[in-house]
Amino acid sequence: MPIPLLPDFRFAEPSWLWLLLPAVLLAVFSGRRGRLPAIGFGALQHFANAGRRTRGSRGGAGSLWYVAALCAGLVALAQPQKIDHLESNSGEGVEIAVAIDVSFSMCIKDFQLGRHQVNRLTAAKSVLVDFVKGRPDDRIGLVIFAGRPHTLGPLTVDHDWLLATIEREIHFKHPIASGTAIGTAIAESAKRISKREAASKVVVLITDGDQTVEGLSPEDAAKLAATLGIKVYPIAIGTPGRHFAPLIGRTLTTSFDFSKLERVAAITGGKAFRATDTHSLRTIFEQIDSLEKSEVERRSVIETTEYFQWPAAAAALLTLFALLAELTLRRVSPG
Repeated sequence: MPIPLLPDFRFAEPSWLWLLLPAVLLAVFSGRRGRLPAIGFGALQHFANAGRRTRGSRGGAGSLWYVAALCAGLVALAQPQKIDHLESNSGEGVEIAVAIDVSFSMCIKDFQLGRHQVNRLTAAKSVLVDFVKGRPDDRIGLVIFAGRPHTLGPLTVDHDWLLATIEREIHFKHPIASGTAIGTAIAESAKRISKREAASKVVVLITDGDQTVEGLSPEDAAKLAATLGIKVYPIAIGTPGRHFAPLIGRTLTTSFDFSKLERVAAITGGKAFRATDTHSLRTIFEQIDSLEKSEVERRSVIETTEYFQWPAAAAALLTLFALLAELTLRRVSPG
């Protein structure tokens, strides 16, 4: 039975509380005014009873202490306890590293959110937030890249932290070399995925262009990921052609070799996608979400902290006070 005004507390054995009603009635009637002993005969032997205790006033001190002790004891028997709800999972979730392009071309505004024209990065972040919220059991990590990759923390199930990081840390102001390094972004993302067992290990790569820097090729990076049992899902975002990039104040020509991204996906057992608007990008993430479902059983565990010892201790102290009251406050001498 929950305790009013204390939602995290309850009584495990609330039936004992019903006895509080007769205990209160006992407190009311135990001190009712009684008839004082009278001396009916003049014989001296009757004076022996004149010093015994009497109930000459309503609610004598000793009686009230006993009733209070009884009430405290009943509360202890009802077992007050604090409830701690815990969630436990059985099975392994999916480990996902999301690599997102933050090169200058991602500032091109060819996407819409609601009625507002937004850049590619803003659209990608918006859809990524919904993706993270929909996978509470999975460990997810974030990697941003332009001319080189940069990791935004380890894989984690702390999705509140992930959502805050997506909002604050994924932007164009990081001191990352210009260009687009798809190969090293895949390799860095694959390295971030831990070695422990997982139902599946996935890299989701979001980019709006071809590799423009020298170094590890996307295909070689895909072969490395495949040896680690990691699938890569590349997403080509944006519309090819000439677009004005407001961040740098000039027009850029963007293009991507989608067949290369398809080869990367095929090497790892993943799938390549192409998103030219927010709706298609959201649909792609929904497809990835359905392809990489984790078999995790969620169980609710309730742990309790017992607090019966406090009313039990109060009952013992109140009983002691009642005994002291019997020996002092209510003791009467012949007068």
